[in-house]
Amino acid sequence: MQNLNEVKVGQKAVITDVKGDSRFLSRVTSIGLSLGCEIDMLYNEKKFPLLLYGRDTVIALNREESQNIFVEVIA
Repeated sequence: MQNLNEVKVGQKAVITDVKGDSRFLSRVTSIGLSLGCEIDMLYNEKKFPLLLYGRDTVIALNREESQNIFVEVIA
C-alpha cells in the first residue's frame, strides 16, 4: 500500500484507504474517490497537483491531500 502521490504516470491503482477528518472524507468521496475506485495516473510531477482519471472524470488533487489517500497499484 502506498500514497496516491507515489503512483507513477501510466499506472493504474485501486483506492484501499482514505484518512482524514469528516470534511476531507466527504469532499473526496463527493468527487468520486472512494474505496475500491480504480484510477489511472495522468500527471504526477513534483511541486504540481496530481491529475488522475477515475469514475469517468479527470480529477486534480494537491499533493498534501493525496498523502491521505492510500492505493494499491494494479498495473
